[in-house]
Amino acid sequence: RGEIISGGNFHGEYPAKALDYLAIGVHELASISERRIERLCNPSLSELPAFLVKDGGLNCGFMMAHCTAAALVSENKVLCHPSSVDSLSTSAATEDHVSMGGWAARKALRVIEHVEQVLTIELLAACQGLEFLRPLHTTEPLEKVYQLIRLMVKPLVRDRFMTSDFEIVQKLLIEGKVWQAVQPYMEHD
Repeated sequence: RGEIISGGNFHGEYPAKALDYLAIGVHELASISERRIERLCNPSLSELPAFLVKDGGLNCGFMMAHCTAAALVSENKVLCHPSSVDSLSTSAATEDHVSMGGWAARKALRVIEHVEQVLTIELLAACQGLEFLRPLHTTEPLEKVYQLIRLMVKPLVRDRFMTSDFEIVQKLLIEGKVWQAVQPYMEHD
């Protein structure tokens, strides 16, 4: 008929909203993880040595690692403000409703990276906590994760630069090695 009818399918607001929801949902993993790190590091709650290290006073242990996790969670809270609710007129007022989809995607990716970092800190803190409970053992899948991490990172006996420890464990997480360690125990018939 010589007509062009737009159903609005060109608009990036739909993926922007999905990415905003993704960031909000994924952020909760880090928020919950940070609370578990707090419980591990707090001797009143865990009955483990403060900040998961002997000779606390001479050593900070996981104190700064927990502060890092808390900072990442706080930054995520700001990043989780939805992009899709913001719109500015552009192109001499011909673009009257901008989706902000590109910014939503960049923020969601940043939130996911922060979640990976917080989960990494929790994995290392949990392994450190297990050091103080030996010879007791946890569940078989968690022992597999512990063994995997301890193959790559030694326990924290005294303060050291931990960035390389975090990078190693984060790589294990990203590459799916942690999941591979527990996956056989998660499958149901």
